[in-house]
Order: sequence, then C-alpha cells, then structure tokens
Amino acid sequence: MKVADVFHVRNPEIRALHLTWIAFFITFYVWFNMAPLASSMLKSVDWLTKDDIRLFAICNVALTIPARIIVGMALDRFGPRRVFSVLMVLMAIPALVFAFGTTMMQLLVSRLVLSSIGASFVVGIHMTAMWFKPRDIGFAEGFYAGWGNFGSAAAAISLPTIALHMYGGEDGWRWAIAQSAIFMAAYGVYYWFAITDGPVGTVHRKPRKAIALEVSTWGDMVKLILWTIPLVGVLGILVWRIESMGYIGRTGALICYGVITAIVIYQIIQILRVNIPILKKGVPEDDKYPFNSVAALNSTYFANFGAELAVVSMLPMFFEETWSLSAAAAGMIAASFAFVNLLARPMGGLVSDRMGNRRFVMLAYMFGISIGFALMGFMNSSWPLIIAVAITVFTSFFVQGAEGATFGIIPSIKRRLTGQISGMAGAYGNVGAVVYLTIFTFVTPTQFFYIIAAGAFISWVLCLMWLKEPESGFAEEYQVSSVDLQIEEEERQKQAAATAG
Repeated sequence: MKVADVFHVRNPEIRALHLTWIAFFITFYVWFNMAPLASSMLKSVDWLTKDDIRLFAICNVALTIPARIIVGMALDRFGPRRVFSVLMVLMAIPALVFAFGTTMMQLLVSRLVLSSIGASFVVGIHMTAMWFKPRDIGFAEGFYAGWGNFGSAAAAISLPTIALHMYGGEDGWRWAIAQSAIFMAAYGVYYWFAITDGPVGTVHRKPRKAIALEVSTWGDMVKLILWTIPLVGVLGILVWRIESMGYIGRTGALICYGVITAIVIYQIIQILRVNIPILKKGVPEDDKYPFNSVAALNSTYFANFGAELAVVSMLPMFFEETWSLSAAAAGMIAASFAFVNLLARPMGGLVSDRMGNRRFVMLAYMFGISIGFALMGFMNSSWPLIIAVAITVFTSFFVQGAEGATFGIIPSIKRRLTGQISGMAGAYGNVGAVVYLTIFTFVTPTQFFYIIAAGAFISWVLCLMWLKEPESGFAEEYQVSSVDLQIEEEERQKQAAATAG
C-alpha cells in the first residue's frame, strides 16, 4: 500500500478506512470536549471549583481501561460495525447529561460513564484489520489511529469558538458539548448502514469464548492472569486519588477497593473457565500463538501511549516555567507533541510494512523513545529554546511511531483474537497514563522524563526477550488454523439448522 492510495476513495477498503477513522475522530472529539471548555464552565456555574474540574479529568479516563477489555470481547462476538455504531449512539447519552447537568453528582457520574468512549480505539483497530491484508496493515492502522487521535486536538481548537461565537452566553459551553454528542449519535447510525465487517464475503472468525482470552499453554495462562490483574487493579490508584482529594470518605473508598478486588477475581475465574477445558483437550500446533508477544506489546503501549498522555498533560507547564514563556506560547509549543501524531503514527505503520521485519522496527522505535526522553531530562533554561523544541518533536516522532508499529503487529498474532489482544494492549496504554501521571505528582519534570525513559528502555528489553516476528506478518492472507476452520464449520452448521428450523 502506498501513501497515495489513501486518496483512492472509490476503493472499498480505502472508503472503509476513511469511514472508520472519522468515527474514531468523532469519539475522541467528544471524549475530550470538557478540557477546552473548563474555564467557561467555571465562569458559568458558580458552585463548580477547579478541584471539581480536576476530579472530572480523572473520571474522564477511569472506565476507559475496563471498557477497552469489555469492548474488545464484544467486538470479537458481534463484529466492529455493530459495536462501533452502538457505542457512538449510547455514549451520546452521558455526553448530553453532562452538557445539561445541574448537580455535582450528575456531572460526575455522566463524565465517569462517558469515559467508556475511549474504547472506540480498539473497535476501529479491529475493523481496519478486517479490511486490509497483513502486508498493508501497519500503514492502515497507523493512518487510522493518527488521524483519529487528532479528534482531541480538534476539540481543543474548535469548541471554545463554537461555544463563544455560535451559541454565546453562559450556556454556550453546554450547547457546544451537546452539539458534538448529537453529531456523534447521528454518525453512529450512518456508520451502521455505510460499512460492513470486511469486504463482502469475509469470514468473521470469532473466538470460542468472548469472556476471556484463549491461550496455548498452561504457562501462558499463568502469564495472562498476571497481566490481567493490573488492568483493573490500577483503578485502585484512582480511588486513592479521589479519596485523598476528599471527594469520598474512607468507607466509600473501601467499598470501591472491594468492588475492584471482586472484578479482578471474576476476571481470573473467567480465564480459568475458558482455558482449562481447552488446555486439557490440547491445543493443536497450528493454533498456538506466543502469549509472550502479547505481553511485550502490552508493555510497549504502556510505555509509548501511556507516556504520550502523561507528557501532553505536563508539557505546557514545563515549557512555561522553564523558559518563562507565556501560557499561550507554551501551549503552542507543547501542541507540537500532539500534532506530530498526524504524520508520525502512519509513518510508524508504513515503516513496519516496508522494512520486512516488524520486530526490528518495534525495537528501534522503543530504543528511540528511551533516548528522546532521556535527552528531555537534560533540558533546562540554559538550553536554546529551538533545540528543546527540536528534541521534543524528535521524541514525539518515536513515541507516535512506536504506537503505529505496535498495532502493525497485533492483527498478525492471532487473527480470531485480534479484538481481545487489541483491547488488552489498548487498556495498557491507559494503565501507563494513570501510573505515569500519578508518579508525576511526586517528582520534578526532570526526574519524570528520566522515569518514562527508563520505562521505554524496560519495554525494549522485554521486546528483545519476548517479541517474536509474526509468521504471517507480510503474507497475502492471515494464517488460518485447524481450530479456525472447525469453529467456522460449527457456525455454518448452526446457521443451517436455524434456517431449517
């Protein structure tokens, strides 16, 4: 696939790519519609405080982690078209409740529920994988994610203007948020009818069970359990933050910790229920896949996407305080980190497609991130500003490129489990953000850059040890195992029996 191909919109796969990144763009636009309107909210609602806004920001990412896991399971079962459409329509409801909320509890709960919309990322990853062959998947996934992620920047640029000039008045921010929600619901309905799950005739290969990821060995099952615990367990950090800010008491916090523990135990039980029968029966050689590769890619997304979310949150203030810049100038410079996404992420996927070795590309990007953040740790006010900006952009290219390279590998690990594997890796990106943002509250910016550089280097070591080059990473078609064919035949027989009945 060439870059110029993205303009051939009459090609079905290119049309599907554009329809899907636009859906992703809109969901991220709605997801991040609060931050640019925060000051308007404070002026309009006299009982709202800055601490309330900070709490809403935490709630805004809280349920994204479990939602990405649940949605990952759902799309393996129902297909990305249905899941994406339903997600866009359903999430318009909490967005509207937030827009017109008149109490603290309404705003808090609606923003918490709305955080589930962050799961949209893994849906589009699965849809794109169904339309593109392994040899082209890196660029396609990178293009999808890079342009879709730009929705957050578009919200920051456009929403204040819409609120101020299109609607105006004290409630302008409410109508601006409501408008984005209504548009998202309308696009969700359109998406249902405008696209199919892959080209016509595509077989949607599903896992045997959607409630937990299948593995190939007993050892992999233990590893899956160990990698599952932090996915929900990290919510304990959020509970601790909310409690320390005084929004809930000790009793409320203990209840939340109890719920988190119960969910972790439930997840472990589901893993055992799905995999023990499969492992006792024995997994055919042609159906086995290396879970170590999944673990390695979980770590890369923790280290690159997690770092991106954390750095974007602290970079404006870092530039403002270090070089004594105005807030507007610091914001513009810091925005360069996000704008690079438009080119760097597709480029990461393209390089992964062209180099002929996806593992090497992944290693190169993670090593580049380590170097980039380490250099940012050395930056101080004695450095020329232009050099600091250049290093920031250099680092961002590696961060965004690594994200593209990560999802250039995932669809080739195990075709019928793409949704679940994408959901797990995507969730680890949010785990990384929560962990890094929490660490940032205890350290200086310089120490913070060194820590995320070390995180990237640890991920590089894990990839060096665990990540394997996918067998069908550049093939014409995804690898089909004997179990895939067996599941397909069972589905065909079920449909035939239902039709006959």
